[in-house]
Amino acid sequence: MKHAGAAVLAAALLSSSAMAADMTVGFSQIGSESGWRAAETSVTLQEAEERGIDLKFADAQQKQENQIRAIRSFIAQGVDAILLAPVVATGWDQVLEEAQEAEIPVVLLDRMVDSADDLYLTAVGSDLVHEGRVAGEWLVETVGDKECNVVELEGTTGSSPAIDRKNGFAEAIAGHDNIKIVRAQTGDFTRTKGKEVMESFLKAEGGGQDICALYAHNDDMAVGAIQAIKEAGLKPGEDILVVSIDAVPDIFQAMAAGEANATVELTPNMAGPAFDALEKFKADGTMPPKFIQTESKLYTQADDPMAVYEEKKNLGY
Repeated sequence: MKHAGAAVLAAALLSSSAMAADMTVGFSQIGSESGWRAAETSVTLQEAEERGIDLKFADAQQKQENQIRAIRSFIAQGVDAILLAPVVATGWDQVLEEAQEAEIPVVLLDRMVDSADDLYLTAVGSDLVHEGRVAGEWLVETVGDKECNVVELEGTTGSSPAIDRKNGFAEAIAGHDNIKIVRAQTGDFTRTKGKEVMESFLKAEGGGQDICALYAHNDDMAVGAIQAIKEAGLKPGEDILVVSIDAVPDIFQAMAAGEANATVELTPNMAGPAFDALEKFKADGTMPPKFIQTESKLYTQADDPMAVYEEKKNLGY
């Protein structure tokens, strides 16, 4: 019986492997605006290769029209499924309906869309509101009753991370009248824009003397802002607290140097759960939950940031 069971298991594994190898999946990626985004792309390519999936990759360079064009191209090619990391939340109904009519399941990665949930198979991602809330709760606990003026570097305008991470942070500091967001502006999730906007914040707030903390919707903007703070003659992490989201390697180097204080992790491996869901759906029609949530871990300077950096540095960031 043991031999028979082993044979059945082996056959099932071979069948699953063969099914995965027969899959062609289109992946519409936002672009490479951040280290985290680059890691997500790298991990997705690795996951596809390990599973024998033919992955057709399209870089949208942060433009929705490029993503819509790529999805239509995937539909025309008759792919088995589509992965979509949407640059913004709105404007997807028509192209998702086209994929549905072609019977091509769509899986959202790391961002949501403002469309009916029957237009996509599932979404894999973090609870973005929770990420912002974790960052805000860290600041509340850290500053206590101290008066704290916060500047906020927002993500791409209209994107679900920018909306949800802002809302979560606002929820966490609500009722703590000593903590106030005095300035907020998009840094478009990039280091260059993060530095540029932080420079304007510093000039507007007494050269930085009136700023207690920076909250950045991603680490890349925070890294750019840290450079601006240093160039202004201040000590990031001390004169201005720095909390951000993503947990990319460079932010751990900044924490080790005392220049950043906390980050909330967003895992770059959204593709693993997405491919698992697609393989089960293709095999026997198993419907996944509409949202597959990943973990959001808080890291601070107490968490041996250089050790974490060593763990993450080869993931494609």
